[in-house]
Amino acid sequence: MSQKKSPRFELRSGNVDALLLALKTADTEALRDDLLSRFEATPDFFSNDVIALDLRRLEGDERVGIDRLIETLDSLRARAIGVVARADQREWAEAYGLPLLDSQGRHGGREGREEADTAPGAVPAAAPEAVPSPADSPDTSATAVAPVADMAGIVAAATAARTVPTMLIDKPLRSGQQVYAQGDVVILDLVSYGAEVIAEGNIHIYAPLRGRALAGVKGNHDARIFCTCLEPELISIAGIYRTAEQTLPANVLGKSAQVRLADEKLILEPLRMK
Repeated sequence: MSQKKSPRFELRSGNVDALLLALKTADTEALRDDLLSRFEATPDFFSNDVIALDLRRLEGDERVGIDRLIETLDSLRARAIGVVARADQREWAEAYGLPLLDSQGRHGGREGREEADTAPGAVPAAAPEAVPSPADSPDTSATAVAPVADMAGIVAAATAARTVPTMLIDKPLRSGQQVYAQGDVVILDLVSYGAEVIAEGNIHIYAPLRGRALAGVKGNHDARIFCTCLEPELISIAGIYRTAEQTLPANVLGKSAQVRLADEKLILEPLRMK
């Protein structure tokens, strides 16, 4: 086989941003009812997000109907891309046609989780090529959905050594648009419903935030979200998140606020403008 580089395509190390759906029961019908009850009223919540099914919390020889889960996720505009399973689960999990994936959580091996309880978390990943990045350089961000273990230390060192400039966006983000910043990101216009801002560092939004904002996505617990009008569909720091289903406190809803982590809980505070 010729090793000559093709001008028409290239293979490169990359990552895929995905959610991790951790299953705590093998009752497929109950799972379906819970998912539909929670997300059917907001059909744009997932907006074609990709999801990995995490089976590791199922007990013993419990088996879940993955085919039915895939159908349910399809109806919610989410796409199952693979399965995370224990060694004793792999044989039956593979029978449904999804690839087996490895997962390293954003908390040093722990899965991302919701502030109050574990629910669809996030599989740490860097942006796909279609997502804007601050520099057109080879992707050296840490932890892919299916990482190569031997490369983890090299990738982490390369990421730490690189100085990443702050990304600046001065146009509105419309529904379906996504930006990914390998450092901080500053946005000077509206983030609409269905839009998504993802950053490894802090997120600053000097306009209404009505879509999703995910800061510290590589496990940075010190990252924060700053906004002059907080009305989000979802906010997240280091994989711990809160959705619009939990009504925000009156002192921050629609007002200038910051979001930070304390003891692995999201803290929402008014920004006092002097």
